Amino acid sequence: MQRQEEVIHFLKNLRDEIILAFQTLETTNTFERKLWDHNSGGGGEMSILRGSIFEKAAVNWSGVEGKSFPMKDGSGPFFATGISLITHMNNPHAPTVHMNLRYIKTEEKEWFGGGYDLTPMGFPYEEDKEHFHQIAQKTLDPFGVDLYPEFSKAAQQYFFIPHRNKERGVGGIFFDHYNTENFSQDLSLWKAIGHSFLPAILPIYKKRIPLPFSLQEKEIQLKQRAHYAEFNLVYDRGTQFGFASKGNIEAILCSMPPLVKW
Repeated sequence: MQRQEEVIHFLKNLRDEIILAFQTLETTNTFERKLWDHNSGGGGEMSILRGSIFEKAAVNWSGVEGKSFPMKDGSGPFFATGISLITHMNNPHAPTVHMNLRYIKTEEKEWFGGGYDLTPMGFPYEEDKEHFHQIAQKTLDPFGVDLYPEFSKAAQQYFFIPHRNKERGVGGIFFDHYNTENFSQDLSLWKAIGHSFLPAILPIYKKRIPLPFSLQEKEIQLKQRAHYAEFNLVYDRGTQFGFASKGNIEAILCSMPPLVKW
């Protein structure tokens, strides 16, 4: 129980830090928070922003439990907690970013997972990609120089859209079922990844948000968002887990873009 409390405390604090940071960029609106309960125990809190800079942003926390783990990688009673965030920007030059951190404990085992990835919506900037990946590598290298290549490759594989034969974006890091049997060390790595998210994305947003854009560029953005929606609905494990565990539908689907075109 002490481990769970420490993990939840970190996640909620990180959630609050990210919300405050995003709020400093938004000029017209504020995050709205909404609590929800899970039918088998626990629940979560949605935090949604709809404004002029962030067309839509969601920074959600959940902590749920149940008698039967709903996925094939575990069994028996379980506890799962995590934060998941998504941004859909008004400016097409400002990329979508996703971040997720999770801790899951089942009857047989426990593990950490998560990561973050960057998805330009039709307007990729190589310097943004380099910065995003450099922060990730700088964060992971102290824990082992093999981790960044491993997690980066996992992101390339995970965020691949088979029916489009393309990656969802320009990558990042992804890991799951992470357990070296040294809980303290694994927790430190997990926390470091969480703390590195804002340094990875904020400089990009401060650079891209002020750029002018045209209606034609907005059309390109909306069509690229279609690919994002397809991945989240068809392939994303978080979406699958949310549905399988009978989670809050509104919270699960808040990753969907507010406007999209096919």
